[in-house]
Amino acid sequence: MVRASRRVRRTIPLVLVVVWLAIGGMLGPYAGRLGEVATNDQAAFLPRSAESTQVLQARKAFERSETVPAIVLWTAPGGRVDEARQQAATRAVAALAGRPGIAGTPSPATASADGAALQAVVPLAPNLGKELPAVLEDVRAAARQVPGTSAQIAGPAAGQADLADAFSGIDGLLLGVALGAVLLILLLVYRSVLLPLMIILGAVFALGLSCAVVYWLAARDIVRVDGQVQGILSILVIGAATDYALLLAARFKEELATRGEDRTRAAWTAVRRSAGAITASAATVALGLLALLAGDLTNNRALGPVGAIGILCAVLATLTFLPAVLVLTGRAAYWPATPGPATPGPAGAEGGGHGVWRRAAALIDRAPRRVWASTALVLLALAAFAPGLSSRGVPLDEIFVSDAPSVAAQQTLGRHFPGGSGNPTVIIATADRTAQVTAVTQDTDGVASAAPVTTTGRPGPGTPLVVDGRVRIDATLEAAADSDAAKDTVQRLRQRLHAVDGADALVGGYTAQQYDTQTTAARDRTVIVPVVLAIIVLVLVLLLRSLLVPVLLVATVALNFAATLGVSALVFEHLLGFTGTDASVPLYGFVFLVALGVDYNIFLMSRVREESLTHGTRAGVLRGLTTTGGVITSAGVVLAATFAALMVIPLAFLVQIAFIVAFGVLLDTLVVRSLLVPALVVDIGPRAWWPSTLARPTADRPLPVGTPAG
Repeated sequence: MVRASRRVRRTIPLVLVVVWLAIGGMLGPYAGRLGEVATNDQAAFLPRSAESTQVLQARKAFERSETVPAIVLWTAPGGRVDEARQQAATRAVAALAGRPGIAGTPSPATASADGAALQAVVPLAPNLGKELPAVLEDVRAAARQVPGTSAQIAGPAAGQADLADAFSGIDGLLLGVALGAVLLILLLVYRSVLLPLMIILGAVFALGLSCAVVYWLAARDIVRVDGQVQGILSILVIGAATDYALLLAARFKEELATRGEDRTRAAWTAVRRSAGAITASAATVALGLLALLAGDLTNNRALGPVGAIGILCAVLATLTFLPAVLVLTGRAAYWPATPGPATPGPAGAEGGGHGVWRRAAALIDRAPRRVWASTALVLLALAAFAPGLSSRGVPLDEIFVSDAPSVAAQQTLGRHFPGGSGNPTVIIATADRTAQVTAVTQDTDGVASAAPVTTTGRPGPGTPLVVDGRVRIDATLEAAADSDAAKDTVQRLRQRLHAVDGADALVGGYTAQQYDTQTTAARDRTVIVPVVLAIIVLVLVLLLRSLLVPVLLVATVALNFAATLGVSALVFEHLLGFTGTDASVPLYGFVFLVALGVDYNIFLMSRVREESLTHGTRAGVLRGLTTTGGVITSAGVVLAATFAALMVIPLAFLVQIAFIVAFGVLLDTLVVRSLLVPALVVDIGPRAWWPSTLARPTADRPLPVGTPAG
């Protein structure tokens, strides 16, 4: 019977490893296939109930065929564009009609008011995908046939091409940089060859499983995925899986040193004692991400379920694959730094710890109030700069970190044509109010021109195109489409046109979309932030069986978030040159930092509570800090490095998210969790555990004789 039991205990780990190898082999390729079901059309991620979203749907009825415009721009260096060049430009784009990827007849070339530039619109077929760069190259080659001019391409088609180029490295480059950084850190910190490879392999398996699930859901339009969500999913799974694996591996090493050669029992004990902290940490992140579903901004809603799926897969791999391979490898997993037998006293597994953390514990023990007060003051000083972080959106010329051809072309377009050229404001109104709505639009401050779309399919003089009793009016704004001035014009237009009796007017277009996204993101923050905080407090209460400690933990992590935003405001403006952040950046930063920041406090405080049950609160805090300090700091460095890998994708949104999360995680790991939280709990004493039995003064036991306080 005993032999049979031993065979079962040896067989289960082997079966688990084989199952995960099969999952990795079959589902691993899906990590590189999410691009097949991803969309980088930002219109698909607009607010669900916004006026600009309604216009986007209504304007489709006025399009004879769905197209994506490419705006061809010619300039004559040091001179003016004469009529001969204008005719040559018209002939050049007209010759494109009928070619692959061209969806209609290009418009004639028109000259700018200053006579120094020409522009024409070439309609491209939608959803060209990988063929888009080749089609644009054909357009560019035709445009270059106009003598004495230089040609550029602006507009949505050019922007899509640059966006696709920016995301082209998201499958290979991003994943390679992230995994390489994690592997290097693990090798340096743990001085082990096999363990880092095992942890990385588990993270890759978790990523493959999560990507396969997301692929299946996205292919059936159950979830939406774009390049940003795709990149964040990869980083989130790798970082979370590595963090959870480090906690479990450290506990296994500790148990192995205590239990000698019985690695099966050591693995089971390590899983049993760390599963609570790991699952609670995962629950805070997953539920925090799912809270994004309470928002109206579709991009926020897209990340919620996708991220939660990734976290669940990371937990599953950590609690099944890693224990199995640790049982099979035993002490060899840590070679050449194999764990030795447990030793009593401060160097032992129970009361020992790295010298740095022993000194930190001693400092906290001597002057806890001074430590937490000075730490809190520093964080408050940094948080004072947080209001300087603008979330009014990223200007077009800052969307790409590196130079992008579409951005340069748009800037040239803005110098010679009205700022809103190429991105008209679209108005949908009742047909019998066409003249009145057009007049009000033209008379609105900030509007350069306005005209209804005619039966030719283009705005201008002629018979307006009427569809279901409605007309479409295109307005060109004087200011650049992404500017605050343009957004103010959209607000004025809406106020004036909504007041036109019987017009039932709706105002949309690129500028309106940016404005609606900005206002909806602000509304989402007011809804989602309290939900996330409530979820985290509830999880902590259930884990720690206390009310005061969870509130303290959430408050410290929120302070860390505010301090991080303050530092980010200074770095973005003065070092990186960003004049604003994407509207979703503060919310994403909050969800990631608060949820992930609580992770480390969960790792710490669950161990502190375990130690406090035996040694009392004061000793429990100091023992918990010295025991978990190294592994939690390593986990924080790993997570910061994985998020920093997002910077290889040259998009402002991902660079901003990467900095906020990476810096915030390091600040939380090295300051908040190492100094502020332990010092607060030591200063408050057993009352911190109220209303549990640990809150009773008699529950605070002295340190064992001979064990230093640090």
